[in-house]
Amino acid sequence: MSSGFVDKVSISVRAGKGGDGAVTFHREKYIAAGGPDGGDGGRGGDVILKVDEHMSTLMDFRYKRKFAAQDGQNGSGKRCSGRDGESVVIKVPRGTLVRDRDSGAIMADLSDNQPFVVCRGGRGGWGNSHFATSTRQVPHFAKPGMPGERHDLILELKLLADVGLVGFPNAGKSTLLASVSRARPKIADYHFTTLSPNLGVVYVGEGSSFVLADIPGIIEGASEGAGLGHDFLRHIDRCRLLIHVVDVSGCEGRDPVEDFDAIEKELAEYSPELAARPRIVAANKCDILPEGSDNLERLQQRVREKGWELLPISAATTAGTKELMNRCATELRTLPPITVYEPDYVPPEPALTGRPEDVEIWEEDGVWYADGPWLDHLVASVNFSDYESRMYFDKMLRQSGIFQRMEEIGIREKDTVSIQGMTFEFTY
Repeated sequence: MSSGFVDKVSISVRAGKGGDGAVTFHREKYIAAGGPDGGDGGRGGDVILKVDEHMSTLMDFRYKRKFAAQDGQNGSGKRCSGRDGESVVIKVPRGTLVRDRDSGAIMADLSDNQPFVVCRGGRGGWGNSHFATSTRQVPHFAKPGMPGERHDLILELKLLADVGLVGFPNAGKSTLLASVSRARPKIADYHFTTLSPNLGVVYVGEGSSFVLADIPGIIEGASEGAGLGHDFLRHIDRCRLLIHVVDVSGCEGRDPVEDFDAIEKELAEYSPELAARPRIVAANKCDILPEGSDNLERLQQRVREKGWELLPISAATTAGTKELMNRCATELRTLPPITVYEPDYVPPEPALTGRPEDVEIWEEDGVWYADGPWLDHLVASVNFSDYESRMYFDKMLRQSGIFQRMEEIGIREKDTVSIQGMTFEFTY
């Protein structure tokens, strides 16, 4: 985009791989057979998305599109665990939607200050010290680290503003924003002066304020991709209230009623929900309305047919702008808060390597053990702090026949089961 404003990018992210467990044995003078002392591998680093208040676009992602966290270090002797990999923190502007590139589903809405872990690092593998038993005193094996998660993402910025200014280019939106806030958008007497959205905070009284967004001018065909408006229509998706700014003067030979209808048509075609959003119509440039013109009366009639309110203003002289902002503040008190999009992304079930039939099962000192590559990958795919994820783990153990095999060998109700160091009671 020639303006340099970037509000939609595609990136690839990968968490770190877990370090491998070590196969080592204790060596010390006068101790002939020291036993296994291999340490565990470190956990891979996460990929974390975090809001940065100083960012207003996704420009930083124009040239850097791939991000990878650090792998965990391998374990070593003397039961020394490898160091965890460093996480990567990716900063984004407030209001960024995170989508899965393949499905388009929303993974997170970064509208608050809560960081979002988009990829979790792989677990470190266990060293051979974990696998020593009374019957297997010299284990010559350890567990490899598990791979970290990876995703292809779409980052899409949707501005967080209470009120959005819409209208044709040169209708006076930027001038209005500058007259009612401290924002200083570029203003000139030609179309498409505004090439990127501008935000300003409007103070209407003690303890009362709202965020106002100037959206670049929309033209006919914008909902189908024409002009700049199509690229920025997404920024009014969250706005609770719209101000439709119409140049009522007709000084450029345009008819205000036709302009009003054209913009409303574009909004409706882009999003029927957006077309139903509350709005106030601002008849701008009333200070240069030609004598004897019926433009204001005709526009008033058209707006009244829609059931909306029209306020005559002059952004250049600030006439009527205070009344317009007060009216917006009053309207906002009755409207629901800014939309926060709920995640609807469903992670695909992980592809497990190995076969459940090859899982080794044995009982030792009253504890039942299960081990094998299929189990390693299953455990790595489960978040044991999440109830649904734990239920998935239990379901997979039952569907794979592992529990049935334990029952055939002789496991009983409330016997202890140990899988990858996690113990739980067996239940039918």
